[in-house]
Amino acid sequence: MSASGGTKAIVAALAANLAIAVAKFVAFVFSGSSSMLAESVHSLADSGNQGLLLLGGKKAQREATPQHPFGYGRERYIYAFLVSIVLFSVGGMFAIYEGYEKIKHPHEIEHWYWPVGVLVFAIIAESFSFRTAIKESNGVRGDKSWTEFVRHAKAPELPVVLLEDLGALVGLILALGGVGLALLTGDGVWDGIGTLCIGVLLILIAIILAAETKSLLLGEAAGVEEVRKIEAAIVDGDTVPAIIHMRTLHLGPEELLVAAKIAVRHDETATEVAHAIDAAEARIREAVPIARVIYLEPDIYSEAEATKGADPEAAPGGPAPTADH
Repeated sequence: MSASGGTKAIVAALAANLAIAVAKFVAFVFSGSSSMLAESVHSLADSGNQGLLLLGGKKAQREATPQHPFGYGRERYIYAFLVSIVLFSVGGMFAIYEGYEKIKHPHEIEHWYWPVGVLVFAIIAESFSFRTAIKESNGVRGDKSWTEFVRHAKAPELPVVLLEDLGALVGLILALGGVGLALLTGDGVWDGIGTLCIGVLLILIAIILAAETKSLLLGEAAGVEEVRKIEAAIVDGDTVPAIIHMRTLHLGPEELLVAAKIAVRHDETATEVAHAIDAAEARIREAVPIARVIYLEPDIYSEAEATKGADPEAAPGGPAPTADH
């Protein structure tokens, strides 16, 4: 996995969640708090999710094969999508079930100092993990807002860890609120309400993750800036006077496919056209290094056609895709 895959953030989150999961479960055993049980399952699910992200990064490094000629870069998208499923089912649905049962059959929290102490410890540990994820993300998000970064990042790991850590922190605050109100009022229903809120929160985060990773799985084009660089690299004004149409597709976070029909002059020889294509490919790779697979198809340049601009209907798939999803 490349540096942009956020391996450091994933490992930090994994270490924090494993320690927190054990601490929460011990607190549940001593206190009987349903919020603590839901939070321990949440942390356990998060630990499994980080394991899935690491596994996806490892599998994505495999070399291309005749059966998969474009490689395995999208493995990272698949495993990120699995994370959303685990978060929804194991984390969210379990918490909602446990919260419902606790509201229906409340009981007093015993040994209150266990859940309170563990929740304070967990908030501190998750804060360090969240800080690491923010620091790693700041190195790659540039001037994008956090919302834009999560929505448009081509590497799924950092957005996943960011949302998981944010959800964990908010969930811990909800759990602390539920336990605190149950202790203050002597009514265990508040513990169940806190658990129910945790479940709803996890399901919302899982839905956001599923929507974003689904878009990556379907195949996203290069970003607007990368497209501009590729277009500028292809057209040199001499051997390649224009682009008739172009498509880009992410084969993985750091692998981009570029397919374009380019205009050449009618009086050029086959050798000159071949040299022009080779030169254009070299310029593309220099401008956008992640452009690993490039297909350029030459066509005769026409002044009349050039005045019409790029034809978005000239290739299957309808109008040219935008960078938004």
